[in-house]
Amino acid sequence: MRQLHVVKHPLVQHKLTLMRQEVRSTQGFRRLLNEVGMLLAYEVTRDLPLEQVEIETPLAPMKAPRLAGKKLVFAPILRAGVGFLDGMLDLVPSARVAHIGLYRDPQTLQAVEYYFKAPPDVAERLVIVLDPMLATANSAVAAVDRLKERGCRELRLVCLLAAPEGVERFHGTHPDVPIWTAAVDERLNEHGYIVPGLGDAGDRMFGTR
Repeated sequence: MRQLHVVKHPLVQHKLTLMRQEVRSTQGFRRLLNEVGMLLAYEVTRDLPLEQVEIETPLAPMKAPRLAGKKLVFAPILRAGVGFLDGMLDLVPSARVAHIGLYRDPQTLQAVEYYFKAPPDVAERLVIVLDPMLATANSAVAAVDRLKERGCRELRLVCLLAAPEGVERFHGTHPDVPIWTAAVDERLNEHGYIVPGLGDAGDRMFGTR
């Protein structure tokens, strides 16, 4: 699929394997999620526009490339999306941040919004939505729906793992929004979890159940 980018970088794949292991500690899982977030940020920002500017090196003036246009926005879906955020902000410290609070109703598996805060000019910026698990895709769809309501038109989704059902559902609703992920796993189980997956990313990151 042209709008689906599976990142096969060896470091991404190695760290994902470590995160899948049940024995991984909360501290270790959180650290790895942060590191993978930074690596995925390299991929999702690979085609950002550049402009030539005049600078002075210690030896001579020159023209050099610099990011053009308004700074991008990282939009983590709470809770687990914040696991990507620090690593990405280390890479792009000038980025703005939008927070989207959603939880999954345990009976219907539908996303329920409880918080939304974004920069006032978010519609004028590239927005990168962060959600480690694209399972049913209900949360990702709801987040992009909300951002489009605010006028956002240039959006990308970054996740750690995706299920085929989630990819199909997300692109069935938002075919214009590309996805970057480290892997597409086999399927969803009857509880809406990715199999083989790595469990609940939020619980593993925060040590909750």
